[in-house]
Amino acid sequence: MTLFTGLSAFPLTPLHEDTVDARAFAGLVGRLAAAGVDSITALGSTGSYAYLTREERAQTVRLAVEHAGDTPVFAGVGALRTSQVLRHVDDAEAAGAQAVLLAPMTYQPLTHGDVFELFRTVTEHTALPVIVYDNPGTTHFTFTPDLYGRIAQLPGIASVKIPGVPADPAEARDHVAALRAVMPAHVTIGVSGDAFGAAGLSAGCDAWYSVIGGTLPEPVLALTRAAQRGDAAEAAAGSRRLAPLWELFAELGGSLRVTAAIAEHLGLTPQKCLPLPIQGLTEEQRERVAAVVEELGLGGGSGGGPGSGGGPGCGLGG
Repeated sequence: MTLFTGLSAFPLTPLHEDTVDARAFAGLVGRLAAAGVDSITALGSTGSYAYLTREERAQTVRLAVEHAGDTPVFAGVGALRTSQVLRHVDDAEAAGAQAVLLAPMTYQPLTHGDVFELFRTVTEHTALPVIVYDNPGTTHFTFTPDLYGRIAQLPGIASVKIPGVPADPAEARDHVAALRAVMPAHVTIGVSGDAFGAAGLSAGCDAWYSVIGGTLPEPVLALTRAAQRGDAAEAAAGSRRLAPLWELFAELGGSLRVTAAIAEHLGLTPQKCLPLPIQGLTEEQRERVAAVVEELGLGGGSGGGPGSGGGPGCGLGG
Protein backbone atom coordinates (compact mmCIF):
# COMPACT_ATOMS: atom_id res chain seq x y z
CA MET A 1 0.00 0.00 0.00
CA THR A 2 1.19 3.51 -0.81
CA LEU A 3 -0.06 6.83 0.48
CA PHE A 4 -2.17 7.16 -2.64
CA THR A 5 -4.47 4.16 -2.34
CA GLY A 6 -7.75 3.45 -0.57
CA LEU A 7 -10.14 6.19 0.53
CA SER A 8 -9.00 9.81 0.47
CA ALA A 9 -11.75 11.84 2.12
CA PHE A 10 -12.35 15.46 1.09
CA PRO A 11 -13.82 17.53 3.95
CA LEU A 12 -15.68 20.80 3.57
CA THR A 13 -14.01 23.98 4.77
CA PRO A 14 -17.01 25.45 6.60
CA LEU A 15 -17.41 29.20 6.94
CA HIS A 16 -19.30 31.13 9.61
CA GLU A 17 -19.96 34.82 8.96
CA ASP A 18 -17.47 34.74 6.08
CA THR A 19 -14.66 33.34 8.23
CA VAL A 20 -13.27 29.79 8.28
CA ASP A 21 -14.89 28.00 11.21
CA ALA A 22 -11.77 26.40 12.68
CA ARG A 23 -13.65 24.44 15.32
CA ALA A 24 -16.11 22.91 12.86
CA PHE A 25 -13.32 22.05 10.39
CA ALA A 26 -11.27 20.41 13.13
CA GLY A 27 -14.34 18.37 14.07
CA LEU A 28 -14.78 17.14 10.50
CA VAL A 29 -11.12 16.13 10.31
CA GLY A 30 -11.31 14.38 13.66
CA ARG A 31 -14.31 12.35 12.49
CA LEU A 32 -12.39 11.22 9.42
CA ALA A 33 -9.34 10.18 11.42
CA ALA A 34 -11.53 8.30 13.91
CA ALA A 35 -13.32 6.50 11.08
CA GLY A 36 -10.03 5.21 9.68
CA VAL A 37 -9.90 6.81 6.23
CA ASP A 38 -6.63 6.23 4.39
CA SER A 39 -5.93 9.92 3.83
CA ILE A 40 -7.56 13.32 4.17
CA THR A 41 -7.42 15.84 1.35
CA ALA A 42 -7.93 19.35 2.68
CA LEU A 43 -8.72 22.16 0.27
CA GLY A 44 -10.05 20.10 -2.58
CA SER A 45 -12.96 21.56 -4.50
CA THR A 46 -15.16 20.28 -1.67
CA GLY A 47 -12.99 22.39 0.60
CA SER A 48 -13.68 25.55 -1.45
CA TYR A 49 -9.97 26.31 -1.84
CA ALA A 50 -10.51 28.70 -4.73
CA TYR A 51 -12.57 31.03 -2.52
CA LEU A 52 -10.06 31.30 0.34
CA THR A 53 -7.17 33.67 0.93
CA ARG A 54 -3.63 32.43 1.26
CA GLU A 55 -3.82 32.91 5.03
CA GLU A 56 -7.08 30.97 5.29
CA ARG A 57 -5.69 28.14 3.21
CA ALA A 58 -2.51 27.91 5.29
CA GLN A 59 -4.58 27.91 8.49
CA THR A 60 -6.81 25.15 7.13
CA VAL A 61 -3.90 22.86 6.28
CA ARG A 62 -2.36 23.44 9.71
CA LEU A 63 -5.66 22.51 11.35
CA ALA A 64 -5.97 19.40 9.19
CA VAL A 65 -2.51 18.16 10.10
CA GLU A 66 -3.05 18.98 13.78
CA HIS A 67 -6.32 17.06 14.06
CA ALA A 68 -5.68 14.18 11.64
CA GLY A 69 -3.51 12.22 14.06
CA ASP A 70 -1.59 9.57 12.11
CA THR A 71 -3.78 9.96 9.01
CA PRO A 72 -1.85 11.48 6.09
CA VAL A 73 -3.02 14.91 4.95
CA PHE A 74 -2.89 16.11 1.35
CA ALA A 75 -3.46 19.79 0.53
CA GLY A 76 -4.99 21.45 -2.50
CA VAL A 77 -2.72 24.14 -3.91
CA GLY A 78 -4.42 25.22 -7.14
CA ALA A 79 -4.51 28.92 -8.09
CA LEU A 80 -4.75 31.02 -11.23
CA ARG A 81 -1.07 32.06 -11.26
CA THR A 82 1.91 29.75 -10.97
CA SER A 83 3.58 32.03 -8.43
CA GLN A 84 0.49 31.73 -6.21
CA VAL A 85 0.53 27.95 -6.56
CA LEU A 86 4.15 27.84 -5.42
CA ARG A 87 3.35 29.90 -2.32
CA HIS A 88 0.51 27.52 -1.47
CA VAL A 89 2.90 24.59 -1.93
CA ASP A 90 5.36 26.20 0.48
CA ASP A 91 2.60 26.76 3.04
CA ALA A 92 1.38 23.17 2.74
CA GLU A 93 4.91 21.87 3.20
CA ALA A 94 5.46 24.10 6.24
CA ALA A 95 2.19 22.85 7.77
CA GLY A 96 3.24 19.22 7.48
CA ALA A 97 1.12 18.04 4.55
CA GLN A 98 2.40 14.83 2.98
CA ALA A 99 1.38 15.63 -0.59
CA VAL A 100 -0.24 18.36 -2.66
CA LEU A 101 -3.24 18.20 -4.99
CA LEU A 102 -2.92 20.44 -8.04
CA ALA A 103 -5.76 21.53 -10.30
CA PRO A 104 -5.15 23.60 -13.44
CA MET A 105 -7.39 26.55 -12.55
CA THR A 106 -8.57 28.69 -15.45
CA TYR A 107 -10.01 32.05 -16.35
CA GLN A 108 -8.40 32.32 -19.75
CA PRO A 109 -8.54 28.86 -21.39
CA LEU A 110 -5.35 26.86 -20.84
CA THR A 111 -3.48 24.89 -23.49
CA HIS A 112 -1.94 21.48 -22.87
CA GLY A 113 1.43 23.19 -22.95
CA ASP A 114 0.36 25.63 -20.24
CA VAL A 115 -0.76 22.80 -17.97
CA PHE A 116 2.33 20.69 -18.56
CA GLU A 117 4.56 23.64 -17.66
CA LEU A 118 2.52 24.25 -14.51
CA PHE A 119 3.12 20.71 -13.30
CA ARG A 120 6.76 20.77 -14.37
CA THR A 121 7.35 23.97 -12.40
CA VAL A 122 5.67 22.62 -9.27
CA THR A 123 7.48 19.29 -9.33
CA GLU A 124 10.79 21.12 -9.68
CA HIS A 125 9.88 23.40 -6.78
CA THR A 126 8.94 20.83 -4.14
CA ALA A 127 9.94 17.40 -2.91
CA LEU A 128 6.35 16.71 -1.88
CA PRO A 129 4.45 14.19 -4.02
CA VAL A 130 1.95 15.78 -6.40
CA ILE A 131 -1.55 14.50 -7.20
CA VAL A 132 -2.89 15.54 -10.62
CA TYR A 133 -6.46 16.84 -10.29
CA ASP A 134 -8.60 16.20 -13.37
CA ASN A 135 -12.16 17.45 -13.01
CA PRO A 136 -13.28 19.24 -16.17
CA GLY A 137 -16.70 20.02 -14.73
CA THR A 138 -15.03 22.25 -12.14
CA THR A 139 -11.82 23.44 -13.77
CA HIS A 140 -13.09 23.61 -17.38
CA PHE A 141 -9.89 21.98 -18.56
CA THR A 142 -9.89 18.52 -20.12
CA PHE A 143 -6.89 16.22 -19.89
CA THR A 144 -6.11 13.67 -22.59
CA PRO A 145 -4.37 10.31 -22.13
CA ASP A 146 -1.32 11.77 -23.88
CA LEU A 147 -1.17 14.67 -21.43
CA TYR A 148 -1.61 12.28 -18.49
CA GLY A 149 1.35 10.33 -19.79
CA ARG A 150 3.59 13.38 -20.24
CA ILE A 151 2.81 14.79 -16.81
CA ALA A 152 3.07 11.40 -15.09
CA GLN A 153 6.66 11.11 -16.27
CA LEU A 154 7.64 14.16 -14.23
CA PRO A 155 9.52 13.41 -11.01
CA GLY A 156 7.24 13.74 -8.03
CA ILE A 157 3.94 12.91 -9.71
CA ALA A 158 2.36 10.29 -7.45
CA SER A 159 -1.29 9.93 -8.44
CA VAL A 160 -3.89 11.06 -10.97
CA LYS A 161 -7.45 11.84 -9.90
CA ILE A 162 -9.70 10.95 -12.85
CA PRO A 163 -13.34 12.00 -13.39
CA GLY A 164 -15.30 8.76 -13.16
CA VAL A 165 -15.35 5.64 -15.32
CA PRO A 166 -17.82 4.14 -17.84
CA ALA A 167 -20.87 2.47 -16.33
CA ASP A 168 -20.28 -0.85 -18.07
CA PRO A 169 -17.79 -2.92 -15.98
CA ALA A 170 -15.86 -4.21 -18.99
CA GLU A 171 -15.58 -0.74 -20.49
CA ALA A 172 -14.52 0.63 -17.12
CA ARG A 173 -11.73 -1.95 -16.84
CA ASP A 174 -10.56 -1.17 -20.37
CA HIS A 175 -10.60 2.55 -19.63
CA VAL A 176 -8.50 2.19 -16.48
CA ALA A 177 -6.11 -0.22 -18.22
CA ALA A 178 -5.62 2.24 -21.09
CA LEU A 179 -4.76 5.03 -18.65
CA ARG A 180 -2.43 2.80 -16.69
CA ALA A 181 -0.60 1.92 -19.90
CA VAL A 182 0.53 5.53 -20.40
CA MET A 183 1.72 6.09 -16.83
CA PRO A 184 4.69 4.82 -14.82
CA ALA A 185 3.86 1.92 -12.52
CA HIS A 186 4.36 3.96 -9.34
CA VAL A 187 1.67 6.53 -10.28
CA THR A 188 -1.67 5.49 -8.83
CA ILE A 189 -5.05 6.15 -10.41
CA GLY A 190 -7.80 7.54 -8.21
CA VAL A 191 -11.45 7.72 -9.21
CA SER A 192 -13.62 10.72 -8.36
CA GLY A 193 -17.30 11.41 -8.88
CA ASP A 194 -18.81 9.53 -5.94
CA ALA A 195 -21.41 7.67 -7.98
CA PHE A 196 -18.47 6.06 -9.83
CA GLY A 197 -16.36 5.27 -6.77
CA ALA A 198 -17.22 1.60 -6.29
CA ALA A 199 -17.14 0.93 -10.04
CA GLY A 200 -13.79 2.66 -10.42
CA LEU A 201 -12.16 0.70 -7.63
CA SER A 202 -13.55 -2.56 -8.96
CA ALA A 203 -12.26 -1.63 -12.43
CA GLY A 204 -8.70 -1.33 -11.14
CA CYS A 205 -8.38 2.19 -9.71
CA ASP A 206 -6.12 2.35 -6.69
CA ALA A 207 -7.89 5.10 -4.77
CA TRP A 208 -11.22 6.85 -4.35
CA TYR A 209 -11.00 10.63 -3.95
CA SER A 210 -14.39 11.14 -2.33
CA VAL A 211 -16.57 14.18 -1.68
CA ILE A 212 -19.17 12.55 0.53
CA GLY A 213 -16.47 10.52 2.27
CA GLY A 214 -15.32 13.79 3.86
CA THR A 215 -18.61 14.11 5.73
CA LEU A 216 -19.98 10.54 5.88
CA PRO A 217 -16.87 8.35 5.89
CA GLU A 218 -18.34 5.07 7.18
CA PRO A 219 -20.49 4.01 4.20
CA VAL A 220 -17.78 5.08 1.76
CA LEU A 221 -15.15 3.14 3.69
CA ALA A 222 -17.36 0.05 3.57
CA LEU A 223 -17.56 0.28 -0.23
CA THR A 224 -13.83 0.90 -0.50
CA ARG A 225 -12.88 -2.07 1.65
CA ALA A 226 -15.26 -4.37 -0.25
CA ALA A 227 -13.71 -3.36 -3.57
CA GLN A 228 -10.18 -3.69 -2.18
CA ARG A 229 -10.81 -7.28 -1.14
CA GLY A 230 -12.16 -8.06 -4.61
CA ASP A 231 -15.85 -8.20 -3.72
CA ALA A 232 -17.17 -6.14 -6.61
CA ALA A 233 -20.75 -7.35 -6.02
CA GLU A 234 -20.77 -6.08 -2.43
CA ALA A 235 -19.22 -2.78 -3.46
CA ALA A 236 -21.79 -2.32 -6.22
CA ALA A 237 -24.64 -3.19 -3.86
CA GLY A 238 -23.40 -0.62 -1.37
CA SER A 239 -23.23 2.02 -4.07
CA ARG A 240 -26.77 1.18 -5.20
CA ARG A 241 -27.94 1.64 -1.61
CA LEU A 242 -26.55 5.17 -1.76
CA ALA A 243 -28.19 5.86 -5.11
CA PRO A 244 -30.61 8.40 -3.58
CA LEU A 245 -27.54 10.48 -2.67
CA TRP A 246 -26.07 10.19 -6.15
CA GLU A 247 -29.44 11.26 -7.57
CA LEU A 248 -29.48 14.33 -5.36
CA PHE A 249 -25.96 15.21 -6.50
CA ALA A 250 -27.10 15.08 -10.12
CA GLU A 251 -30.38 16.89 -9.59
CA LEU A 252 -29.49 19.65 -7.13
CA GLY A 253 -26.49 21.28 -8.71
CA GLY A 254 -23.64 19.02 -7.71
CA SER A 255 -22.06 17.26 -4.76
CA LEU A 256 -20.79 20.36 -2.95
CA ARG A 257 -24.19 21.86 -2.22
CA VAL A 258 -25.71 18.54 -1.19
CA THR A 259 -22.76 17.60 1.03
CA ALA A 260 -22.88 21.00 2.72
CA ALA A 261 -26.60 20.55 3.36
CA ILE A 262 -25.92 17.14 4.93
CA ALA A 263 -23.20 18.55 7.18
CA GLU A 264 -25.47 21.40 8.21
CA HIS A 265 -28.37 19.02 8.88
CA LEU A 266 -26.18 16.87 11.12
CA GLY A 267 -24.89 19.88 13.04
CA LEU A 268 -21.32 19.35 11.89
CA THR A 269 -20.98 22.81 10.36
CA PRO A 270 -22.66 26.19 10.66
CA GLN A 271 -25.78 26.87 8.65
CA LYS A 272 -25.01 28.42 5.25
CA CYS A 273 -21.42 27.23 5.53
CA LEU A 274 -20.46 27.71 1.87
CA PRO A 275 -18.57 30.78 0.65
CA LEU A 276 -20.71 33.41 -1.01
CA PRO A 277 -21.84 33.85 -3.70
CA ILE A 278 -22.66 30.11 -3.43
CA GLN A 279 -26.07 30.16 -1.77
CA GLY A 280 -26.47 26.45 -1.12
CA LEU A 281 -29.82 24.69 -1.36
CA THR A 282 -33.30 26.06 -0.86
CA GLU A 283 -35.30 25.09 2.22
CA GLU A 284 -37.37 22.66 0.17
CA GLN A 285 -34.24 21.05 -1.23
CA ARG A 286 -32.70 20.84 2.25
CA GLU A 287 -35.77 18.98 3.45
CA ARG A 288 -35.32 16.46 0.66
CA VAL A 289 -31.66 15.99 1.59
CA ALA A 290 -32.56 15.54 5.25
CA ALA A 291 -35.18 12.94 4.34
CA VAL A 292 -32.62 10.93 2.35
CA VAL A 293 -30.11 11.11 5.22
CA GLU A 294 -32.70 9.76 7.63
CA GLU A 295 -34.02 7.17 5.18
CA LEU A 296 -30.52 5.77 4.65
CA GLY A 297 -29.63 5.93 8.33
CA LEU A 298 -26.67 8.21 7.74
CA GLY A 299 -27.08 10.37 10.80
CA GLY A 300 -24.70 8.42 13.04
CA GLY A 301 -20.98 7.89 12.60
CA SER A 302 -17.66 8.48 14.26
CA GLY A 303 -17.35 10.84 17.13
CA GLY A 304 -15.25 13.80 16.17
CA GLY A 305 -12.25 15.50 17.53
CA PRO A 306 -12.37 19.09 18.73
CA GLY A 307 -15.26 20.93 17.18
CA SER A 308 -17.50 17.94 16.52
CA GLY A 309 -20.96 19.38 16.37
CA GLY A 310 -19.68 22.68 15.02
CA GLY A 311 -18.61 25.98 16.41
CA PRO A 312 -20.56 29.14 17.07
CA GLY A 313 -23.72 29.19 15.01
CA CYS A 314 -23.46 25.46 14.26
CA GLY A 315 -27.05 24.51 14.92
CA LEU A 316 -28.84 21.53 13.51
CA GLY A 317 -30.33 21.92 10.09
CA GLY A 318 -33.09 19.98 8.48
